[in-house]
Amino acid sequence: MELIIGLLSGAVGGNVAGGLLKKFDQGTLINSLAGIVGGGLGGTILGMLGAPDMAGAAGEAGGLDLGAIIGQVAGGGVGGGALLAIVGMVRNAMGK
Repeated sequence: MELIIGLLSGAVGGNVAGGLLKKFDQGTLINSLAGIVGGGLGGTILGMLGAPDMAGAAGEAGGLDLGAIIGQVAGGGVGGGALLAIVGMVRNAMGK
């Protein structure tokens, strides 16, 4: 479940970053793809750093840990936006 949240928030983060950083905007499809990859990486990196996962005590009780979900959304969004910026810089450098 946390991977899906990271991927979806990464896609949103990639498109938001593309909208805010016009010089790195690569179109909706590339923004979404870069965001999905970045969101997956962002969530994985957060997990490696010890961020709480959704299988914690609240997950065992049948609920979802809101703090973990917010962390996944933030990590996915930031990871997606960061990877989009990197892709945009590389594509802009190749175009010159």
